[in-house]
Amino acid sequence: MKLVRWGEKGAERPGMLDGAGHVRDLSSHCGDLTPEMLSPQRLARLARLDPAALPMAPSGCRLGVPVANIANLIGIGLNYRDHAAETGLALPSEPVVFSKHTGALAGPADPLPFPDGTAKLDWEVELAVVIGRPAWQVAEADALAHVAGYMTANDVSARDWQMERGGQWVKGKSAPGFCPLGPWLVTANEVADPQALRLWCEVDGRRTQDGTTADMVFGVAFLVGYLSRFMALGPGDVILTGTPAGVGLGRGQFLSRGALVEVAVEGLGRQSVRVA
Repeated sequence: MKLVRWGEKGAERPGMLDGAGHVRDLSSHCGDLTPEMLSPQRLARLARLDPAALPMAPSGCRLGVPVANIANLIGIGLNYRDHAAETGLALPSEPVVFSKHTGALAGPADPLPFPDGTAKLDWEVELAVVIGRPAWQVAEADALAHVAGYMTANDVSARDWQMERGGQWVKGKSAPGFCPLGPWLVTANEVADPQALRLWCEVDGRRTQDGTTADMVFGVAFLVGYLSRFMALGPGDVILTGTPAGVGLGRGQFLSRGALVEVAVEGLGRQSVRVA
């Protein structure tokens, strides 16, 4: 099942994709795709609906962040072997954990504002994991049962703010538009193996990243279990699981105003974001 939120920013409505990829309106069955709607029981109820029986959303409607009221955005750094190599850093012995402010959230085609004060705006295609059931100190073997689904993400970063200003990475990760999510939330039952997904990024039509989640240092199940040792993960929390090689930092090349950034994860959809 592919779930979306569609409509103007701040007035999104819930929806799902039908078999032809059209957006169908779910408003008569739920008020919004909030964290509470991500429980296995409520997702199962939505899965029993016939998309063809739902009203069609307007053609070309804007897609927003697929989940409303996200409380926590948790990032994982240096989690791909080839990315660690391109940065010249050793593989971490434990996950590198950072946060992004939720003010960074954006839809999959919303413009990306170029903030004043940075000269090193960077791209990072990532697999995003969405928690559906509360997770506190869960075992790795049980961790995936707490995942509601997966999304395409771009962990946009101002590298000079992140690495040259001292303090924690959150400063370079949190400006408006720095976390486009979607286009869809794909429920976990449709992703047979989160460690077998191709993901890529193109900037102005040039392929910059082309990797696979099989290259992760720490897989999804490990990350959910690991994070739950230190924090109580709740429904709607989003984990950004790291990026493969090919980021601007590794190339010494960064985004300019007007650039078109396209990212995709296999089966989870494609984003197309213009730097404003």
